[in-house]
Amino acid sequence: MNFDLNEEQRMWRATVHDFVAREVKPQAREVDEEARFNWPAVRKMGPLGLLGLNVHEAYGGAGVDPLSAAIAIEELGWGCGSTALAISAHNGLGCAPLTLFGTPQQQERHLPSVVSGRGGLAALALTEPGAGSDLRGGVVTRAELRDGNWVINGSKMWCTNASLAEFIVTLVRTRPGSGSDTLSLLIVPQNAPGLHIGPPEKKMGLQGSPTHALTFENVAVPADHLLGAEGRGLAQTLEILDGGRIGIGALAVGLAQSAFEDAVRYARQREAFGRPIADFQAIQWMLADAATEIHAARLMVYQAAWLKFAGRDFAQEASMAKLFATEMAERVCRNAIQIHGGYGYSREFPVELTYRDARLMTIGEGTSEIQRLVIARAVLSGL
Repeated sequence: MNFDLNEEQRMWRATVHDFVAREVKPQAREVDEEARFNWPAVRKMGPLGLLGLNVHEAYGGAGVDPLSAAIAIEELGWGCGSTALAISAHNGLGCAPLTLFGTPQQQERHLPSVVSGRGGLAALALTEPGAGSDLRGGVVTRAELRDGNWVINGSKMWCTNASLAEFIVTLVRTRPGSGSDTLSLLIVPQNAPGLHIGPPEKKMGLQGSPTHALTFENVAVPADHLLGAEGRGLAQTLEILDGGRIGIGALAVGLAQSAFEDAVRYARQREAFGRPIADFQAIQWMLADAATEIHAARLMVYQAAWLKFAGRDFAQEASMAKLFATEMAERVCRNAIQIHGGYGYSREFPVELTYRDARLMTIGEGTSEIQRLVIARAVLSGL
């Protein structure tokens, strides 16, 4: 990889890689087959800084730059898609709203426990049965201010980490109407009376990262659990998702890198017609395409992270990186299975797991179609 990382970032990559190789990757198959969250490894992530990537050191976080955060998520993706998704969502979706919009009091109250590794994680609840990509008009979960409390009623779907979380940042409608100024973000403790968390969804992949439906029945949270100004929820959510797309892009690069390494290793060992299949041009071209696309996707993710660090607009670049990296990962994982032949379709080799995990990446945190819409609007507005 030819990218000008500084010495601190190179040391960070090596540290995270070694940790993942030791504590995360060996458990990936078991985590998936048992649909078990890897708490033993996650508990050890707190002291390492992986649970507070964007959290200031004053609250126990690592406070690393966005590029270092992307490097960490990439390495986690290389080790285990389930664990990487949970930690990416925890950092980029659960903790980020508080670091971006929370008051010092809110940050002090909610962040130290979730970044330490001793408590639970953080989560973000956006999607509803009738509102996925269309958050502006589709959200029907409502919160009314009564006697100093926000009282929430409604439902959410596809909430990553809900059962693992200490708090769930929730997008609700706090004013009448359907405009963007009627939505707000609230911090909802996971143990709040009236909040019901459904059983984990049965998914194609990422079985070790629990995803849940939520039901809010007169859930009351104090008025000071509002994040930022009332009516700013949609704008806040879009800003959160811009950063989250860098994380998903990085995760996809890590998945692709893992599948690529497995494919190279197998191609060197497997023989056909008296020689390793790596000698055949058909295999070489698939590997060449994978190496090229992984390199390109990594640079796109890193550029978006660098723009974020520099305080420049990065929304278009984050969407481009997320779009390319996630679709690339699916191609690379597909071809890794093809290189393995029949073995690739079995659970004897890890590429089938990596492929199943990679499939979500073009859907979560904005589908590929939404990314193309974001990119097209940016392109056309600049002409």
